[in-house]
Amino acid sequence: MASVAVLWSRAVGLCVAVLLLDVAFCKGFVEDLDESFKDNRKDDIWLVDFYAPWCGHCKKLEPVWNEVGLEMKSIGSPVKVGKMDATSYSSIASEFGVRGYPTIKLLKGDLAYNYRGPRTKDDIIEFAHRVSGALIRPLPSRQMFEHVRKRHRVFFVYIGGESPLKEKYIDAASELIVYTYFFSALEEVVPEYVTLKEMPAVLVFKDETYYEDGDLSAWISRERFQNYLTMDGFLLYELGDTGKLVAIAVIDEKNTSIEHTRLKSVIQEVAKDYKDHFHRDFQFGHMDGNDYINTLLMDELTVPTVVVLNTSNQQYYLLDRQIKNAKDMVQFINNILDGTVEAQGGDSIFQRLKRIVFDAKSTVVSIFKSSPLMGCFLFGLPLGVISIMCYGIYTADTDGGYIEERYEIVSKSEMESQEQVEESKEQQEPREGGSLVPTVQEPKDVLEKKTD
Repeated sequence: MASVAVLWSRAVGLCVAVLLLDVAFCKGFVEDLDESFKDNRKDDIWLVDFYAPWCGHCKKLEPVWNEVGLEMKSIGSPVKVGKMDATSYSSIASEFGVRGYPTIKLLKGDLAYNYRGPRTKDDIIEFAHRVSGALIRPLPSRQMFEHVRKRHRVFFVYIGGESPLKEKYIDAASELIVYTYFFSALEEVVPEYVTLKEMPAVLVFKDETYYEDGDLSAWISRERFQNYLTMDGFLLYELGDTGKLVAIAVIDEKNTSIEHTRLKSVIQEVAKDYKDHFHRDFQFGHMDGNDYINTLLMDELTVPTVVVLNTSNQQYYLLDRQIKNAKDMVQFINNILDGTVEAQGGDSIFQRLKRIVFDAKSTVVSIFKSSPLMGCFLFGLPLGVISIMCYGIYTADTDGGYIEERYEIVSKSEMESQEQVEESKEQQEPREGGSLVPTVQEPKDVLEKKTD
C-alpha cells in the first residue's frame, strides 16, 4: 500500500509539473507590455489584450490568450501577441480608447481595430488573420474563387474594374473588415452559376448561394452573417446593426428529448428552405439555456420555446401557437410581419425605468450570490451610516425640544419668584429706612406754640 501511495503521489506531482511547464511555455509567446510599447509598436502588427488584474472576465480569458499566442507563433504569423495592464498604464489604454475589460484590439500602423466576437481561440485568431491582411484580397482564378467559397462561411466580392462603386466598396470594407472578408475579381473569374444583373456588382456568398443589392454599406452590414447561427450575447449585440428580426429556439442542448431537438430542427428547416422569403428581414438560430434571454427580456421563459427579437428597439414576440413543424413557424413569422402578433417590451420610458430597477436588482443578487460577505459590507456599511445619521438627527430634535421647553418653564418660574422678591422688598423697605413713610401733619396751634 505504501508503494502504491508513493507511485500515486509521484504521478500527481509529474502531472502538476507538466501542467505548470505547459502554462509557462504558452505564456512565453505573450509579451507583457509597458510604457515603451507606445513608441515601439508601429513597426509591427500587434494583437493586444488590455486587462485589469481584478477583472473576472480577464482571468477567464488568460488561458485562451496564452493559446492564441502559442498558435500565432507556431504558424509563423506576422502578428505579435501581447497583453497590457490597463490599470497600471491607464494613459496608454485611454489613448487606444479602452473603456472596459478585457478589451482586445489589433493595432496596425495608425489604425486600431476592436474585436467584438466570442472569446475563443479560433475566433480571435481568425479575426487577427482577417484584419492584419490586405483590406481587399484579389481572386485571380476560378480555382481560387472556389477555394475561398469552401473555406469561408460568409464573404463579399466586388466584380468589375475601377469604378465609383469600387471606391464605395473599399470604404465599406475599411469599416467592416472586423466582421467579414472582402475580395475582388474580374468577370471571367466568376463561376458560371453566378448570374450578374449588371456590371460592376457586389455579391455576398453564404449559405451555398449568393445575393446582391443596393445601398452598399447598409447591405453589407445586414448580410454579413450566415442565415442560421448559434446565438450568444456577442452575436445578439452585433445583430442589432443589421435591422433584422432574430428568431431563436431557446433550448437545453444537454437535453436530448424530442421537444428540444424538434424546435431546433424546425428553425433550421425554415432558415434553409425559406431563406429566399425571409433572409432580408429575419435571422435564425438557437441558444443554449434561457439565462441571457431572461435578462434581456426581464421575463422568465420556459425551455424549450421560440422567441423573436427585434434588437433595434428591444421589442420581442412570444409564441401564440404550438410549433409542431416548419409550416407552423412560417405562419407565426407571417403573423409577426402583418402585425397580428402583439409586440412586447420596447424602449419606452416605462421600459427604461423597469430596466434600471431590474439591472439594480440583478446586480445586488449577483453580488450576494458570489460573495455574501462582500455584499453585506458594500450595502450594510452605507445603510449603517445612514441609520446613525438619522438617529442623530432625530435625537437632536428631541433634546432640543426638551431643552427649549425646560428653558421656558425655568424662565417662567424665575420670573414669578422675582416678582415675589420685589413685592417682599416693597413691604420691608418702610421698616428699614423710615424716610419714605408719609408723615402725619401736626395741628396748627401746636406749630404756632413752637414758633413762639
